[in-house]
Amino acid sequence: MHTHLTASQRTELATLLQAQLKAIERQSSAHQEGLSLVEHAQQVLQQDGDDAPQRAGDREVDFAVSERDGQRLAGLRLAQSRLNAPDFGHCIDCGVHIPYERLRIEPEALRCVGCESTHERKL
Repeated sequence: MHTHLTASQRTELATLLQAQLKAIERQSSAHQEGLSLVEHAQQVLQQDGDDAPQRAGDREVDFAVSERDGQRLAGLRLAQSRLNAPDFGHCIDCGVHIPYERLRIEPEALRCVGCESTHERKL
């Protein structure tokens, strides 16, 4: 399997990945008020007190945001670690080249648009 990305494209993707990682890390840190995920969860649960039923919706949203950020960070870090692998930018399902334009928008993309659509329908 040969690479379809040039060295300059990989360099640009590395820069984009680093910027996105820093942005998500800042966003996550601000959301968690500088605490670890576990510490933040404990703090949210301790705040409930007598109004726990009223805060259930807020708590669910808070945990969903934390989970989404964690998943995005994991995906970006994986992409960063794989960036120089020969198969980076190839769909993990069908093996076709993921267009560079898609990788610029979503550098952690593992699938082409067609396979991603199929994958999401299965979820």
